[in-house]
Order: sequence, then structure tokens, then C-alpha cells
Amino acid sequence: MQLDGKTALVTGAASGFGAGIAQAFTAAGARVLVADINGDGARAVADQLGGHSIEVDVSNGASVQAMADHTLAAFGTLDILVNNAGITHLPQAMEEVSEADFDRVLAVNAKSVYLTARSLVPHFKEQAKGAILNIASTAGVSPRPRLNWYNASKGWMITATKAMAVELAPHGIRVNAINPVAGETPLLKSFMGEDTPEIRAKFLATIPLGRFSTPEDMGAAATFLCSDAASMITGVAMEVDGGRCI
Repeated sequence: MQLDGKTALVTGAASGFGAGIAQAFTAAGARVLVADINGDGARAVADQLGGHSIEVDVSNGASVQAMADHTLAAFGTLDILVNNAGITHLPQAMEEVSEADFDRVLAVNAKSVYLTARSLVPHFKEQAKGAILNIASTAGVSPRPRLNWYNASKGWMITATKAMAVELAPHGIRVNAINPVAGETPLLKSFMGEDTPEIRAKFLATIPLGRFSTPEDMGAAATFLCSDAASMITGVAMEVDGGRCI
């Protein structure tokens, strides 16, 4: 499960699951570029890990291309891409979600995967190797009411993962996904609508292991899937959810 000598780019890594993945990768020996729309937060995490950082809007093609160029300039090569950046709309009836919120959710959660592929898959093909990891969600497998378009965006990501895996396998590139359940991240309150002990208890009652996903859980799963130990694994969407989807 070691990543010695490997280079990795993690989007949305200024906090939450992304920061946990960046930390785990660093501990496993990788050089990591921390990317986030929160540039100050990205720098803080990178400084803590002794890595690099860049401010990026993953929904914008020019910004993603600049991130890709910066990554290759800093590292000379790239072995691992983690598409972790994501957002949600607030819980509400599907027809009440604004068009602006819908567009933003699909741009950050779905379009970003296309944009990073457009900018970095040519590099992976040139070196005939690479690992791409998309951070999807249990919401893409077992949708929750009132989060309809978020659910759909994560279902799209799971399908995209499988399609990418099939197309890129002949080039030596593996593509997998992780499906976490909600965790102690900046998005938790948005998922629940409000954060109260009662709502937390109701949510936790749906998770057999009885706790939220943690950044450490995501880091451990991501490290395995992006390591050579998983060299025969591609196209999977691994549920790291405490049994939520059973």
C-alpha cells in the first residue's frame, strides 16, 4: 500500500476527505499537490504536509488546465489524480432547486471529471500508466430524498468511472471510485439541512457501524486503490460507508 516515489494531485483537498487523502498519500511516501478553490486553505494543508498547492476552480476549463500545467511543471510527471472536489444543494424538493444551484452541482461534481481527464489523460497515456480516483458517494447508489440532483451527479460519477476504466485500461490507466457515507466535513450540515443531535442520531441510525465516514477512512481506501497493491482493480466503486448501502 505504499506510494513511495509517486506523485499525486488531489482536488478539494483544503479540508475534509480531500485533506485526509492528501495526508494519507504523504504518509505513504507520495509527493502531493493540494488543489482547492480555497487557496489559503490549500496552502495551509500543503505547508503542513510539506507539499505543493494551487488554487483551482474545477468547474472552469482554463483553471483546470492551469492546474495540470502547474502539476507537471512542479513534479515532472503525475501518477495519481484524485477528483475529490464536490458540492451539494440544500435538502429540498427537486422542483424547488434553483437552476443556478443545479448548474453548479453538475459543474463541480460532474463536469470537473471531464475537465481533469481532458487535461491529464493525455499525459497518462504518454507514460502508459496512471491511477484516477473519483470520490463519489453512497448517494449515487442509494439516493436520499430531497437531495435529488446531488444524488444524480454522484450516480453520473460512478457511471463515468466505469466508462473511463473500460476505455483507458488498454493504456495502462486504472480508474476507480470511492462511495463514502456522510462524514465530519464542511458538507455535513448541507446534507442534513441542519446539524442537531436529533438529526445526527436519525442519520447515524441508517449506518450499521454507527458512525460517520472520516477523512482517515477515505485516506486509507484511497491509498490502497491508488497503490500497486490494487494493480488488478479498475472500474470499481468501493463503498466505504459502514454498511449504509446494504
